[in-house]
Amino acid sequence: MRRLLPDPADLAPDDLPEVYAYPPDPGRPWVRVNFVSSLDGAVSVDGRSGGLGTPADKVVFGALRRLADVVLVGAGTARAERYRGARRPTIGRDAPPPIAVVTGSAALEPDLGLFTDTSVPTIVLTTAGAPAERRAALRAAGADVVELPDLNPATLLGELERRGLRRVLCEGGPGLHGDLIAAGAVDELCLTLSPLLAAGGAGRIAHGPGGRAPEGMALVSVLEEDGTLLLRYARAAT
Repeated sequence: MRRLLPDPADLAPDDLPEVYAYPPDPGRPWVRVNFVSSLDGAVSVDGRSGGLGTPADKVVFGALRRLADVVLVGAGTARAERYRGARRPTIGRDAPPPIAVVTGSAALEPDLGLFTDTSVPTIVLTTAGAPAERRAALRAAGADVVELPDLNPATLLGELERRGLRRVLCEGGPGLHGDLIAAGAVDELCLTLSPLLAAGGAGRIAHGPGGRAPEGMALVSVLEEDGTLLLRYARAAT
């Protein structure tokens, strides 16, 4: 893998934690969003992002998880991508980052890998409005079910901070990403451009409420391997 920006260099996988390090102490949850897209903007192939993945994307995906305190994901993405628990420990900790799933309906099957194939309990972020029997079934499956007053970004991030989970890695989907953008809560975007033209009816990496002026982002780093570009943007200084 090559770094093209800021300082051209050859990189090994062991170099990535330094390249993608979080701020040492932001004093609040720091939200990093990670997505892969085709060159023509498709966020999935046949409903899953896996069809866009490349070896370089998988290596960076793993490095980002090892740097995170928690992986935040919407329920639709967790189902479509067949999520299970993270495997490798967070750097500096003994356990992998928990997966925190956002769902207003708690419509997650208890036999999903999220609950049956994980070494740390999956956090289910929902509300008391979700059907009680679904919440009970997820608790019985070992999930840490949290009933919040709402699922607004400030509430979600506040709950994660209460748990000491400040290094947040959001892996989608587009609806959750759009909500975070609308709330001004995205600090970084790590975007992999896969060297593919996908066409089809796939959506974009974010959708949701409008009315907010576009926010400037600054290009922090660019990595490349076999035509895959791995871009890291951070909130631009104002």
